[in-house]
Amino acid sequence: MEIRIAPFEPRDQLEVKQLILAGLAEHFGFLDPTKNSDLEDIATSYAHATFLVAHSQTERCIVGCGALVPRSPQHGEIVRMSVRNTRRGQGIGTMLLNALIDAAHAQGMSRIILETTETWDDAIAFYTRNQFRITHFSNGEVYFERWL
Repeated sequence: MEIRIAPFEPRDQLEVKQLILAGLAEHFGFLDPTKNSDLEDIATSYAHATFLVAHSQTERCIVGCGALVPRSPQHGEIVRMSVRNTRRGQGIGTMLLNALIDAAHAQGMSRIILETTETWDDAIAFYTRNQFRITHFSNGEVYFERWL
């Protein structure tokens, strides 16, 4: 298979950080240097989470990532979902999302939540297609949930 989903490893640090920041800069047109401090040391920031990366075997690089952060024994939050702009629309995000949902099931969770910017139409459509339901809007963000 051309794409391999695997747990984050410390050697992925720089590549994953660059991938996420590139996606944010693309969407917002700038990066706020006071935000994203969790990306300085992903292994530590997400030590209690399931952080996955999508490796392209043909390109020999990381083309996507996402994390499931436990918020209680019953529910988790998906954060840091990102797919390289040249690889969007190829099912990589869905592969990552499904792997994170599988991880939630394996951990006994019954609900997953997430949020994204309400102007990020592609992301909203993606989560809606993947059976997430919008619960509310607040301060420019849209919030989702999915019961497992």
